[in-house]
Amino acid sequence: MLLYHDTRAPNPRRVRVFLAEKAVAYDTIEVSIAASAHLTAEFRKKNPIALLPVLELADGKVLRESMAICRYIEELHPEPNLFGADAWERAQVEMWNRHAELELLFPIAQVFRNTHAFWVGRIKQSAEFGTIMREHLGERLDWIERELGNRPFFAGDRFTIADITAMCALDFGKVSDIRIKAETHPNLAAWHQRVSGRPSSKA
Repeated sequence: MLLYHDTRAPNPRRVRVFLAEKAVAYDTIEVSIAASAHLTAEFRKKNPIALLPVLELADGKVLRESMAICRYIEELHPEPNLFGADAWERAQVEMWNRHAELELLFPIAQVFRNTHAFWVGRIKQSAEFGTIMREHLGERLDWIERELGNRPFFAGDRFTIADITAMCALDFGKVSDIRIKAETHPNLAAWHQRVSGRPSSKA
């Protein structure tokens, strides 16, 4: 398997962490967003909308969405289970992974895209929208802080794909000065320390 990725982007990191948890071997090709490598005609043959990551199989088939890639790997390598072991747990994991995507990763990405100098001249930016997303994120962090007072991981008592998504989102937030503060969010900070201590977090 061949993973096209950018080492700094959160969605490729989600896949790398997932593969590390599964101990699955793969090769990589770096596609630098900063160098606009994702916009080349060659890469657009892999993904016409120029997004990362892309997983290419030995027979030339490609998957070009991070959760689709992870679900495919889960089917091939069901242990350790990261998407839920029964109907209820699968629903919980799905729910919390979606929360992590929509309430953490999306607003963090929009703060970055709309307020960071990296994107000046690359995309249309709206500083006002970036500010709205930062405020929205603050409310969501307060909510997740309360939730994590009831359990050690996002979807329950064990590490799942929901934790991978949340960790990658919040770590990516640092580039926009979005940080977990232990004095205001101790449960979230303790969770982050737990997940960051896993070897896969370095993937």
